[in-house]
Amino acid sequence: MGMLKEFKEFAIKGNAVDLAVGVIIGGAFGKIVTSIIDDLIMPVVGAIIGKPDFSSLYVVLKGNVPAGTKLEEARKIADTSIFAYGNFITIAINFLLLALVIFWMVKAMNKMKKDAPPPPPAEPSSTDKLLIEIRDALKK
Repeated sequence: MGMLKEFKEFAIKGNAVDLAVGVIIGGAFGKIVTSIIDDLIMPVVGAIIGKPDFSSLYVVLKGNVPAGTKLEEARKIADTSIFAYGNFITIAINFLLLALVIFWMVKAMNKMKKDAPPPPPAEPSSTDKLLIEIRDALKK
């Protein structure tokens, strides 16, 4: 019975709930960032330099592969060893673009936070007002 009580306390604690909310928002944020990359940035990059897809680039380390053979077909040839570096390059470029977009978004969010005016100072309580009056009266 003690373990069930401990689990209930853990699950209801703010940390577990905050973590769950963070995971859900993170998933939704990931979709937004993916859309920004795929739908907004990659078309512009593709229009300027062409679609950066290097996934079919490879080097034959061992074996005999005819020139111009696609990567999928080259992998099927027996007794070959293929160093497929192209997919890594494509993923690295996508990562750099993703990191850049996230950097811009965080920078914009931080700028919006800084631009918000500070809240006005809190009004002193009635006790504080009375103590201020007493202090001012004693100064006279």
